[in-house]
Amino acid sequence: MKKAKKPRAFWKELPILIGIALLLALLIKTFLVQAFSIPSDSMQDTLQRGDRVLVDKLTPWFGSKPQRGEVVVFHDPGGWLNETPTPEPNPVQKVLSFIGLMPSAEEKDLIKRVIAVGGDTVECHGSGPVKVNGKALKEDSYIFPGATPCGDRAFGPIHVPEGRIWVMGDHRDDSLDSRYHQNLKGNGTVSEDEVVGRAFTIAWPINRWATLPVPDTFDQPGINKAMAAAPAALGLAGAVPLVMWRRRRLTGERNPR
Repeated sequence: MKKAKKPRAFWKELPILIGIALLLALLIKTFLVQAFSIPSDSMQDTLQRGDRVLVDKLTPWFGSKPQRGEVVVFHDPGGWLNETPTPEPNPVQKVLSFIGLMPSAEEKDLIKRVIAVGGDTVECHGSGPVKVNGKALKEDSYIFPGATPCGDRAFGPIHVPEGRIWVMGDHRDDSLDSRYHQNLKGNGTVSEDEVVGRAFTIAWPINRWATLPVPDTFDQPGINKAMAAAPAALGLAGAVPLVMWRRRRLTGERNPR
C-alpha cells in the first residue's frame, strides 16, 4: 500500500504563488488595466493632484478609438513635457510600476479630456464657448470653477486630421494642452497611437472614489456631422440604382421591340 504524499510546506509553495501573482499583475497591467498618478492640477476639479486613476487598456486592442468627452492617458507626443521635471523613482518603485502595482514611475504620460476627434473642426474665441463642428459645448459640469472655456489661449478653427485627437485640461488656466503645442508636429493634435487608454475611475484615495463618465454635452444632436450625414448619403447611394432600374423598366414597357 502506497503512502500518501505529504502536502508541500506552505513556505515552499509561497515563491510559486508570488510568481503567479506577479505574472498575472504584469498581464493585467499590459493588456487590461493600469494605475496612473495625477502629477499636476491641469484636470481640476475632475482630478486632483495625487489622485490614482485606473485606465482601461483593453478596449483599444479591439479597435476602440478615443471618443469626445473621454479622459485619456497618452504618451508625450514629443516636446509636451520638456519643461516639466520628472522625479527619479527608486528601484522598488520601478519594479512595482513595471508590474502595474504602482502608477507609472517615470511620469512620462499625460492625462487630458478629448474635445475633438479626427474629422472634427474645433475652435474657441474670446470667453468661449468651445465649439465642435459649430456646436457650442456646455462645460459647466467639469470645467474648473472660475475658468473660461478658452482660458488665456483662443484658437481655431482647427481641423483635426483623421487618426488624431484634440485634447484639453479641465483647468483651462493651468493646462499646457493642445492649445499650447500648435507649433509642434501635429499642430497640437495627438495621434491615436499614442493613447494608452481611457481613465474610467478614480481609485485612490478612497474618499475620492468616482467614475469618469462622458459629459452629456458631447452627445448633443448634430455634433457629429460625419455620422449624421452618413445615413442620408448611404440612402441616396442606394436609391439611385433603384430609380435607374425602374426608369429603364418603364421605358422598356412603353417602347417594346
